[in-house]
Amino acid sequence: MDQGYNAIILGAGAAGLMCAIEAGKRGRQVLVLERADRIGKKILISGGGRCNFTNLHASADNFISRNPHFAKSVLARYGPDTFLRLVEKHRIPYHEKKLGQLFCDGSAAEIIAMLEEECRAARVEIRLNTKIAEIHKDGQFTLRAEGATFTAPQLVVATGGLSIPKIGATSFGYNVARQFGLKVQPTRAALVPFVFSESDRKRWCDLAGVSTEVIASTNGGRERFRERMLFTHRGLSGPAILQISSYWNGNDPISIDLAPEIDLKALLRKRGTQDQLSWKSLLREILPRRLSDRWLEAYPPASNSSRAFAAAERQLHTWEVRPEGTEGYQKAEVTAGGIDTDELHARTMEARKVPGLFFIGEVVDVTGQLGGFNFQWAWASGFCAGQAI
Repeated sequence: MDQGYNAIILGAGAAGLMCAIEAGKRGRQVLVLERADRIGKKILISGGGRCNFTNLHASADNFISRNPHFAKSVLARYGPDTFLRLVEKHRIPYHEKKLGQLFCDGSAAEIIAMLEEECRAARVEIRLNTKIAEIHKDGQFTLRAEGATFTAPQLVVATGGLSIPKIGATSFGYNVARQFGLKVQPTRAALVPFVFSESDRKRWCDLAGVSTEVIASTNGGRERFRERMLFTHRGLSGPAILQISSYWNGNDPISIDLAPEIDLKALLRKRGTQDQLSWKSLLREILPRRLSDRWLEAYPPASNSSRAFAAAERQLHTWEVRPEGTEGYQKAEVTAGGIDTDELHARTMEARKVPGLFFIGEVVDVTGQLGGFNFQWAWASGFCAGQAI
């Protein structure tokens, strides 16, 4: 039986490693247990392999939770500038892509190497290929794995969500929460591509690879994102779609503006002509040609009247898509839902009902938008727990 640990952290991802580093820097004896054969698997594949490691503009408004205020105090304690100083300390070249999104110039592996070095400096012990079979609490937490037992007075669950099961995602963290009587909000795939209905697949999916800037919205326009949209072999993807997917309730239509802030009627008037040929020429200037030609096949103006072109323009600005569903956890970047934030202290991430038990990162019901926000939540929630254990 292993003795002498102040805390055990389950999961060597972004949140777990940050928690371990902060606790280790404070002199705590920390053991990190990871079921996979290497640390930071999700970090490694993020951002197309370059890791969108934070967002300069991160605030509670960029997160979804049943309690939208919970993230405020966590993010206030550890902001993007603090993580950025750590990146700069390790001389990792980075750049802002757009909208405050920061990426490594090189590889996400540089972020993992940075976290490994910080763990070594903080004397953090990491064990890989360790799958926990049982957890009990009798004064201390006792964890049993194959051929090993671990004990500590404090346990941090940083096991992530259900997204991308091929790299090891499981429901383990939610099961631990339920075991100790904590509420778990229903989970769903978020930041995930949409799948068309069969009829829409026949109409649109041979446009796979075509991309255009749109405004995607739902909930009566309350949630809206202006980004690029991509046709796929099964439906729609791209940043605008991934963003709006996190807010989709599974039933309501998605509204897509294919010509954001473009007044097509005014452009037609400038040309001095209002007929089908002018409309076709105009659409080809605004949209990718393959999409514009398909759009005209699907939604041609009813006549050459002003009313018909006005209706055709409205259709272009308010294309209503009713997804059959999403690509699910296999293609989702994150999991929405999770450990109910009412169960946790916002300053420390400790469970109110179970002293010494902490939950951090994606396993908690705090889900960021696309663009580095989920990493910032991982760093911040890990920091808060690391300061408390």
